[in-house]
Amino acid sequence: MRATRPLAAAFSVLCLAAATAACSSDAATGGSGDGDTLRIAANSTDRTPMDAVVKAFEKANPDIEVDVTYADTDQLQSTLRTQLSSGTAPDVFTVWPGNGNPAAVQVLQKGGYLADLSDYGFVSDIAEGDKSVTQVDGKTYIVPVTFNGIGAIYNKETLAEIGGTEPKTWDDVLDLCKKAQDHDKVLLALGNQTTWVTQLVDYALAATTVYTKDADFDEQLSAGEATFAGSAWKDTLQQYLDLNEAGCFTKNPNGTSYETSLSDVGSGKAVGVVQVTTSIPQVQKEAGDAELGMFALPASNDADATRIPGAVSAAYGLNAASKNGAAGKKFIEYLASRDGQKIYAEEGGTLPALPNDSFEADPALDVLIDLQQDGRTIPFMDQRWPNPEVQQAHFTAVQKLFSGDATVDEALKSMDDAVETE
Repeated sequence: MRATRPLAAAFSVLCLAAATAACSSDAATGGSGDGDTLRIAANSTDRTPMDAVVKAFEKANPDIEVDVTYADTDQLQSTLRTQLSSGTAPDVFTVWPGNGNPAAVQVLQKGGYLADLSDYGFVSDIAEGDKSVTQVDGKTYIVPVTFNGIGAIYNKETLAEIGGTEPKTWDDVLDLCKKAQDHDKVLLALGNQTTWVTQLVDYALAATTVYTKDADFDEQLSAGEATFAGSAWKDTLQQYLDLNEAGCFTKNPNGTSYETSLSDVGSGKAVGVVQVTTSIPQVQKEAGDAELGMFALPASNDADATRIPGAVSAAYGLNAASKNGAAGKKFIEYLASRDGQKIYAEEGGTLPALPNDSFEADPALDVLIDLQQDGRTIPFMDQRWPNPEVQQAHFTAVQKLFSGDATVDEALKSMDDAVETE
């Protein structure tokens, strides 16, 4: 889930901006290299934490040189699949937990692209609830690095300016939208021009509307015992549109990018933005010294029923055909270490995926921590959907809903059709 730009362009920016990683034209073009340099591919919005981890890793391992390329989700996934099939893939690369997209662990493992990490020491520390999205047939193929959430990240000064407080119920959200409008602002910036952003608001709503009623919905969906059209997803998509019709979002979401949505929060045009917690550092950069907060997006008038999407987010795999396997193994082990997880989480504005008593969380993450401790987090929906096509259908469906080119029923049918895709 990242802002689209070509891999080579992203790499060029990295070469100019980051002195922590060695840059080469070979890494920029996806060449296989000579095995002397450890090559890593990661998501663009993980640039800050990954740069910091690489810097610390190189300091601890001065004999290992590291190249990192960054790209948006769509570009990274498509390029990675091409590289893996042609034998030119990086040594270590982002792998999505579960089964929700073309570069998810269950998908890549079927192609034999991932090294088995089951013998690594960190495996025993993986939480029981996270094993289903990090393992395949009982074997571990990725190192989980962060635990991420999806909520409304907001500027506390702007919220106070409109005379508002954190909403606890659905009606509170609608009232807060009106207060924002009365002050010539919107409550929530929304950048649906960037494809992966389309999923965030209804994921935040569905955590309450769908999964409090039917925690096993995804398993039933995969087994052919449930459909999107016959579930509370219908209410969820309608609520998504209701928020738009109530003026809660940016005026033209389909014409607004991810970057612009964050800028709108920083400039005070919007009170906040529904985003993954890894976006907190970027929102903070836009907002300057302003203090940020976060709340779970209410979807009902029962405050106690509110849930928040929370799951393993950043995760990495080791290329089974890596020419630099020894260095790759060291880097995987560093990502799983207390220091590696602490650096990544603190720099990325999220939580470590593995237990770490030395970590100090950003105060904006308090709501995620509290709900996690209370057992009120719901795994990211796409991680447990039956195939990657469902998420792609979902992206398209939301954009069509906001352009008026599809009804809620048509959107749900397209998602159900994708479930049946082999």
